[in-house]
Amino acid sequence: MRSLLCILFFFSTFLQFSLAAPKIRHFKWEVGYLFWSPDCIENVVMGINGQFPGPTIHAKTGDTINVELTNKLHTEGVVIHWHGIRQFGTPWADGTASISQCVTNPEETFVYRFKVDKPGTYFYHGHYGMQRSAGLYGSIIVEVADGEKEPFHYDGEFNLLLSDWWHKNVHEQEVGLSSIPFRWIYEPQSLLINGKGQYNCSLAGHYSNSSSETCDLKGKWQCAPHFLHVLPNKTYRLRITSTTSLASLNLAIGNHKMLVVEADGNYVQPFAVDDIDIYSGESYSVLITTDQNPSMNYWVSIGVRGRLPKTPQGLTLINYLPNSVSKLPASPPPITPTWNDYDHSKSFSNKILALQGSAKPPVQATRRIVLLNTQNKINGYTKWSINNVSLVLPSTPYLGSMKFGLKGAFLNKNPPENFGSNYDIMRPPINPNSTQGNGVYMFALHSTIDVILQNANALSDNVSEIHPWHLHGHDFWVLGYGEGKFNEKTDMKKFNLKNPPLRNTAVIFPYGWTALRFVADNPGVWAFHCHIEPHLHMGMGVIFAEGVEHIGKIPNDAIACGMTAKMLMTGQH
Repeated sequence: MRSLLCILFFFSTFLQFSLAAPKIRHFKWEVGYLFWSPDCIENVVMGINGQFPGPTIHAKTGDTINVELTNKLHTEGVVIHWHGIRQFGTPWADGTASISQCVTNPEETFVYRFKVDKPGTYFYHGHYGMQRSAGLYGSIIVEVADGEKEPFHYDGEFNLLLSDWWHKNVHEQEVGLSSIPFRWIYEPQSLLINGKGQYNCSLAGHYSNSSSETCDLKGKWQCAPHFLHVLPNKTYRLRITSTTSLASLNLAIGNHKMLVVEADGNYVQPFAVDDIDIYSGESYSVLITTDQNPSMNYWVSIGVRGRLPKTPQGLTLINYLPNSVSKLPASPPPITPTWNDYDHSKSFSNKILALQGSAKPPVQATRRIVLLNTQNKINGYTKWSINNVSLVLPSTPYLGSMKFGLKGAFLNKNPPENFGSNYDIMRPPINPNSTQGNGVYMFALHSTIDVILQNANALSDNVSEIHPWHLHGHDFWVLGYGEGKFNEKTDMKKFNLKNPPLRNTAVIFPYGWTALRFVADNPGVWAFHCHIEPHLHMGMGVIFAEGVEHIGKIPNDAIACGMTAKMLMTGQH
């Protein structure tokens, strides 16, 4: 009997351990172009395994993700960035062309293998050219490890992946951005929720006096809305991510408050709002309670912010079961705040604070760099620049060239750490000419870095745009926002060192500044850039590096191109 009890105890212990142990989750993906109708108009999109958006990755904290990615694009390379995953110990898996890896060429296969180290709402997307604009993106949902709990309760959850969509193909957009005269991409034709939208019609057409007709979606499964089916008197978690190429968005739900509980994979002090602003690269979790009239359905709406909106709202429904989804709400969709009501945007951003008990930033920084965002000209081409340098990536990935000390692979010159004190951020640049470069900001390992993002006037009078900036390989604390030109003596006193939120993406508002602090504790080479796709394409980014000498063996297929390929072939390493 005793031996039987021992066997049962051993078996139950083994079973508990095996259930709780992290898993390796394998995926086999093929990236290719396919005909699709994201907004009921057939177009060519970039998909994975014949679907758009790409498959959702579900994992738990501590799991290892193994994606075997084969390029079926025929005429162009591909890489995928795992947005918000910090890649500790696997910097070559970050998925940034010419930075962390070589482009994966047609018919080649590259294996991404990395650990997801904290729970949260994330996504992945193409990071070569403007492939995100072509539709190469999908969601990553990381749950808490077995035996752990979230700091909030909910009965069910939904995933909302938000994006914008153009009928002009991405290659035509790229050529226009790189032409003389400059050809802008203009505003998107549609806003998509989970890859679904409606062009030239509206789910809510009968509420409007506009020319939009009510949509006839019979048989149009590729663009039919993704409805949120709920039960009354329950609490639901909405995981909301923006992978837009251009648009800043506002999301609201008719008659329902939202309780914000997570931002970019980090818990925040919960706060209730009627709507949220979400910029490209950001993610949130909000809780809603289905405590409204259960005989009705309610609108979920997204609209454009920060730009004069020429794109109709994207819509779907919260469907209170057992109501039919054909039963439209009694009231029109929520109205998006005025596009240039920046006070509304700033009010929301300033409410985002770290959950009590979260890690606090170091009290002081080791180093501070100030990055001025400007629109410029280079030989007649329109560019974006940082401290008057427009980023052009080298043919050899930084990670390999820096690891092996290759000379001439990129500009071995320290990029500027500030801009002239007499620069007037309120006016177009007096001298609009800029230069191109690909130098690297080198940080000592474990040093604390402050980054001041400074916005300015563009080439046209009275134009200063919103720019959401995303940092690879790290989270940062958002210490504060401010108006006008950053003043070290007065503005540093306003920094929030008590409970600043940890993020991986932060916005700078027109004619303002945003202060960030992070610890350079992740050996690798990392992109830091505006997440608006055409802005990055036009040079709006910089490169950070730390502790490259501490990186172990880098897989050859990550860096076997450019000068590194020659070195590997000749065995010089």
